Amino acid sequence: MHPHPQDMPPETGQTLIAIARGAIARQLNPETHIDINVPDADWLKTKRASYVTLLHEGRLRGSTGSLQAHRTLAEDVMSNAVAAACRDLRFKPLGHDEFARTRIEVCVLSALEELQTADEATTLAQLRPGIDGLTLEYGRHRSSFLPEMWSQSEDAAEFLAQLKYRAGLPPDFWSPEVRIARYTAIKWQENESSP
Repeated sequence: MHPHPQDMPPETGQTLIAIARGAIARQLNPETHIDINVPDADWLKTKRASYVTLLHEGRLRGSTGSLQAHRTLAEDVMSNAVAAACRDLRFKPLGHDEFARTRIEVCVLSALEELQTADEATTLAQLRPGIDGLTLEYGRHRSSFLPEMWSQSEDAAEFLAQLKYRAGLPPDFWSPEVRIARYTAIKWQENESSP
């Protein structure tokens, strides 16, 4: 299912961020039995993939997500929020003192769309800079970039080269067995005056 603003209500971002914040608070304070207020809404019960990113004082503090929908959107956001806070191996688990000063971003992803990858030129011609997030698979090599990562590339060729490098492949590597899929994402950010 492709996420579009029209199939989610205006309060989507606010609701998803509150769900993510509640899940992290419950994880950090298991003895308090925090109740996460998840509205009884069909759009939250639909299976969708999400990504949760934490920013502490403007810097990345954790980021985890799902590329394919395998549970309800509410469950996916809660699970990814806790994983971003406590299980992103690049960072130590989020501490109580950091949590209040940590901002949350939530993305809802569309379904993956496989691209034709017979050669790199064909693949590059299908990319939509600034719109597409990409996944790459080749044997045991895997990586993904959200659409926002386009801001760190000059063009599609550089974006794809960085994606290959992230997967542990040389930037100039290509094989017809490379599998690339694209997706779109809608992102909401917690503002500076929250939490």
